[in-house]
Amino acid sequence: MKRLVSFALLIVILAPTLLTVGCAASPAHDVKLAPMNMLPAEVQNAPTRVREAYQLAVANPNALKNVPCYCGCGAMGHTSNYSCYVKESKADGTIVFDSHALGCSLCVDISQDVMRMMRDGRAPPEIRASIISTYSQFGPPNQPVN
Repeated sequence: MKRLVSFALLIVILAPTLLTVGCAASPAHDVKLAPMNMLPAEVQNAPTRVREAYQLAVANPNALKNVPCYCGCGAMGHTSNYSCYVKESKADGTIVFDSHALGCSLCVDISQDVMRMMRDGRAPPEIRASIISTYSQFGPPNQPVN
């Protein structure tokens, strides 16, 4: 009987704490990804992380235009992480893809970090600051970081 009372008392004390902790967890946010059929065959056949990065770029251009890349692609004319995936987005909606990120793990790592932070509900300025802080050690950015 004593054990039953102790157990009941423990539940009464812990239940509000467990509920509060459960409610404090931030929900995951959905991140829209472009459908696979929008991607060129070479991207469709790439590893999952690479495909997802291209899908993210197509469906969320501003998310990747907001962050620099640090792989040295500025010398190729890239102006943001988005440029590693998309050369041009035409007025009629046609996308001209850049194959650079197919072979650049740094570009893909940056995009995957952006996607993770978007899912965590982080705001664009916070995402940008985190990317700059994390990747600036790898070289100069391909866009101003002020």
